[in-house]
Amino acid sequence: MGHKPMNNFTHIKNILQHLRHFGELPEEVQEAIAASASHRHFDAGQVIYVEGEPAESIYILESGWVKATRMTREGREQAMMFLRPVEVFGDIAVFTGTTYPGTVVALEDVEAWVIPAQTLLDLIPRHPELAMAVIRHLGGRVLHYISLVEDLSLRSVESRLANTLLRYAEPREGQLIVPRRDWTTFDEMAVRLGTVRDVLSRALKTLEAEGLLKVEKQAIILVDPKGLEQRGSL
Repeated sequence: MGHKPMNNFTHIKNILQHLRHFGELPEEVQEAIAASASHRHFDAGQVIYVEGEPAESIYILESGWVKATRMTREGREQAMMFLRPVEVFGDIAVFTGTTYPGTVVALEDVEAWVIPAQTLLDLIPRHPELAMAVIRHLGGRVLHYISLVEDLSLRSVESRLANTLLRYAEPREGQLIVPRRDWTTFDEMAVRLGTVRDVLSRALKTLEAEGLLKVEKQAIILVDPKGLEQRGSL
């Protein structure tokens, strides 16, 4: 599977440099985190941890995409977050002393680094810089969930779809596109938007009819990004 060497000290330190809020940490803090980190590979579709499990580790996503979801009693899945590299996950439960609040699954082959929760909990009292990095990171999570609540309660599916496409768009050959990855099925997109497949399909057709996007087999092309931005504010 092309696994990277385990406990590659220099490698994990380099990843920390690219991690938002953590790249400017003092050398000794980065070294302590790197020394405790262990490498893990997860196959596409593999569960990384399950909602309600004890939060014993924090994860750094090096490559691949993961999703965090909660499941209702009726079996409906609600996406909490989709993460791409380089990003941290599993941290909220560790720093609040609770179990993992959602289930995290690898959407494609994932390379990650696992840090024992106690390592960071022991470092924080001694290093205010790390405490501030954690606070900033958790603050970003709070803003994300505020935005998620706003989207689900106040915005139409078309508006949520427009915002999501803009968030994940990539420039390519003078255009903005959202690549259709293997796992980007209509069902998966519907989970991300808090809706169902049929409603999502109608929303895509509506935005396409308005000349804002074009749905192709391998990608969704954002024909009118400014128009989509306006649509996302409705």
